[in-house]
Amino acid sequence: MISNPPTKTSNLGYQVLADRITNGQITRIVVLTGAGISTSAGIPDFRTPGTGLYDKLAPLNLPYPEAIFSISYFTHTPEPFYAIARARHPGNLKPTISHAFLALLAKKNLLHFLFTQNIDGLEEDAGVPVDKLLWTHGNWKSQHCHKCHAEYPDDLMKNAIRAGEVPYCLKTECGAAVKPDVVFFGQSLPAEFEDRQKMAAEADLMLVMGTSLKVAPCSQLPRLVKEGVPRILINMEGAGDMGNRGQDLCILGTCDNGVRELADALGWRDELETLWKDAVDAKGDIKELEDGPTLDECIAKIASTMNDKMKISNGHKRMLENHLSSKFAQMMAKPPAQS
Repeated sequence: MISNPPTKTSNLGYQVLADRITNGQITRIVVLTGAGISTSAGIPDFRTPGTGLYDKLAPLNLPYPEAIFSISYFTHTPEPFYAIARARHPGNLKPTISHAFLALLAKKNLLHFLFTQNIDGLEEDAGVPVDKLLWTHGNWKSQHCHKCHAEYPDDLMKNAIRAGEVPYCLKTECGAAVKPDVVFFGQSLPAEFEDRQKMAAEADLMLVMGTSLKVAPCSQLPRLVKEGVPRILINMEGAGDMGNRGQDLCILGTCDNGVRELADALGWRDELETLWKDAVDAKGDIKELEDGPTLDECIAKIASTMNDKMKISNGHKRMLENHLSSKFAQMMAKPPAQS
């Protein structure tokens, strides 16, 4: 039995959903995941008070916490992003049992499609087929100059991340900062998203895991599910409109505990644990990367040099912060434009 089991709230019997899956009534499961499925791999989520990444960034005195992932801020101040890149790089990480559960759904031909807001790529490491998932915010698998879009070598990127330094475009006439191919605030989501989001309406069950449902347009996906189709939320707290429909099930707690509960109800627990062990073993030895500085150490190091490096007056700083805060408020008020 798991310790601290999640709290279940539902208008639908918990075992009823498991029975519908095992007897073949549910065959097209659409999944939306967020940072909560990767916290046990060592990546803090974004918004949990005290432990979330945005709170941890406080020593940097950013104009707003999300600025570290804003393209407008990165354009002129890429140092904070690369200061924490080593600690958050997926090369340091192994899949969680939550990732393994998604791979198990795929193995059983139940995964209709997976939308992930994460950039760590751990879904693929766990065994989710790439044709069944969309990294809605991109991933770390490649990188380009953010200005001229020239490709940048993998080995040089690896060296820069290991050193906590900003890599710059190799074209002498450019020299702008290189950015991993992840979607920052202010950038468009992959063009594929507009077409793929229609798959939410094809679901006969939607599973939402580890997300606050506060970032558009992914936050709208659960609303696209047809009325009468069950939706499951596994999260530390309520999110969006999950729980408002009669067929909703909310499992409040960690994602890892939640998927173990589901696996128990489905009779899949042993198979899940075995698949997870195999995925972790397949990732291999990452000791070289594990021995690097912690996220807190990375933040402390860059915080001590930020003010001297930027060398801007307090008045200019206030003007910049007000401008960036205004731009961020506008971005959050409407979904990013689709390309």
